[in-house]
Amino acid sequence: MKAYRIKLSSWTASFRYPNLISGYQPTLDVPPVSTVLGLINAAAGQYLDYSGLSIGYYFEYGAKATDLETIYQIEVKTGNYGTYPSNLIKSNVINREFLFDCRLYIYVQDEQIKEYLKKPYFPLVLGRSGDLVTIEAINEVELTENNFPSNIKGQVIPFNDNYLPGEIQPLPKYFTNTIPRKNIGTEPYSVISHFANKIGSDRIKAYTDTIMNEKIDIYFHHLNFSD
Repeated sequence: MKAYRIKLSSWTASFRYPNLISGYQPTLDVPPVSTVLGLINAAAGQYLDYSGLSIGYYFEYGAKATDLETIYQIEVKTGNYGTYPSNLIKSNVINREFLFDCRLYIYVQDEQIKEYLKKPYFPLVLGRSGDLVTIEAINEVELTENNFPSNIKGQVIPFNDNYLPGEIQPLPKYFTNTIPRKNIGTEPYSVISHFANKIGSDRIKAYTDTIMNEKIDIYFHHLNFSD
């Protein structure tokens, strides 16, 4: 299968756990599907409808560490005209995990998405506003279909019907373009670090690519937000 492979890199990245709001902030080892789609939205400069899109990606990093981060908490009030922020703002210091020396490979067949990433409209980030992304390369590659993948890692895979080992987390596929935003397509995923050792499956069809002289089996997410 022919596809466009877009290689991105960043010095740092952080992917928040969906249900943790305060206190220590760990990071997922792999970005959720919604984060990758949001990155493409930034490149496009607009909110895109991804229904029917097939997309795969692989993520790896060099190290994980914890840093102190200052956050600003704003009190929210409810009045006759709905919810609004008050003038009460206070700072706080939290411990946040982050990933260092990050690389993200995105696989799409959609030429328009390739063009968006070729000339991004907005700055691209992997998590927080300081986690700036560089587009390193865009190539057309030939992926080999594999009905018995043996090296699945650096990805999130839907847990239902696949049952792959990994950290199980409920993650959204996308968000609405409303205020406030709402989750779309939340379901459990196996979050499989790229440090995982030769995870295989006879339930999944994947497509094999060679990254840094290693064969990686790429799972493609077929997006359908009507579920």
